[in-house]
Amino acid sequence: MAAPKGFALQRPPRDVRLDVLRGWLQVSIFIAHAFGAIYFWGIHASWGVSDSSEQFVLLSGLALGSVFTLKRARDGFAAALRDLGGRIRRLYLTHLVVFVLFAAMVFWARMTSPVPPEAAGWGWLAEHPLRAIAGTLVLLYQPAFMDILPLFVFCMLLLAPFLWLQERIGDRALALPFGLYAATQIFGLTPPGLGGTEIGFDPFAWQVLFLLGAWFGRRALLGVAPLPRHPALFAVAAAVVAAGLWVKLGHYGWAEPAPALLADAAEKPVLGPLRLAHALALAWLVAVLVPRDAPWMHGAVPRVLALIGQHSLHVFCLGLFLSWGVATALALHPAGAWWLELALIPAGVAALTGFAAVLDRRRQPARRVARA
Repeated sequence: MAAPKGFALQRPPRDVRLDVLRGWLQVSIFIAHAFGAIYFWGIHASWGVSDSSEQFVLLSGLALGSVFTLKRARDGFAAALRDLGGRIRRLYLTHLVVFVLFAAMVFWARMTSPVPPEAAGWGWLAEHPLRAIAGTLVLLYQPAFMDILPLFVFCMLLLAPFLWLQERIGDRALALPFGLYAATQIFGLTPPGLGGTEIGFDPFAWQVLFLLGAWFGRRALLGVAPLPRHPALFAVAAAVVAAGLWVKLGHYGWAEPAPALLADAAEKPVLGPLRLAHALALAWLVAVLVPRDAPWMHGAVPRVLALIGQHSLHVFCLGLFLSWGVATALALHPAGAWWLELALIPAGVAALTGFAAVLDRRRQPARRVARA
């Protein structure tokens, strides 16, 4: 769908919901990666078959899709492509920096701890460093905690071709990501993991969420509602959420186990069909039921979450280190795990908040210059 003739694209006003939601997703990811047993019950991953990863990918596609479309309309396709290329390069370099620092932390912990902490997949780097470095550069060596940023790099490489195709054939362009997703589910397409690691997020499957988000973002920028508020959609979304809850309660032994076919359809690495449907159902319900700027969003806690959400990439990177540290502390001191978790999780969230506040203060001069 191209912009209507005479229709000038404008940057939409900031959606407070997205900042608050991104902040909550970062906190949820930190809690999930810490592998605790108390705060985990407060995040939606405990009560359904999708988690914050799906929403993070969908929202990233939405944001970058609208940014690329706006840049394309204002400055041309080449300028939009250069802007996207710069974003991909920065994300790729961010992944490499995080990888190096995380490896240093893991090996330092192994040398100094009386009980070496678990760190799946990092042994290949110590045993075959040159091969591991090559595998890291091509994003196929993914030891523990290093699997999500490569997915975003892959998805961003698909963004420009997808939006270019959408300009020419409209919504039929969605056949490309959904066709690749279907082929992945049927034929088991997945890149090979190197060094004994597995690809945590199969990019051939997960790209459908990112590109669907880009489709939403482009349509929203053009002033087109992606989906209507139809009662049938509420019924379908509620049924999908209920199915996800059934699968989860069955895992806990709190309900009759769901059929194996239903549980298998919720696998995370390949983004099983139920998992995909569950993530989309939650996203749609939040989009249609939560107003853009409700009064409660200006309370203290939502403001903190919004601050975190505005710096989600850097907060996410710091959260990887903090969550691994918490998980390691809980594993090394199982007898006191409950009180350690009660203390360390809030401390970690406070650290993420403080880090976001520092980043925000550093960004203030640039904002003033831009407005001037």
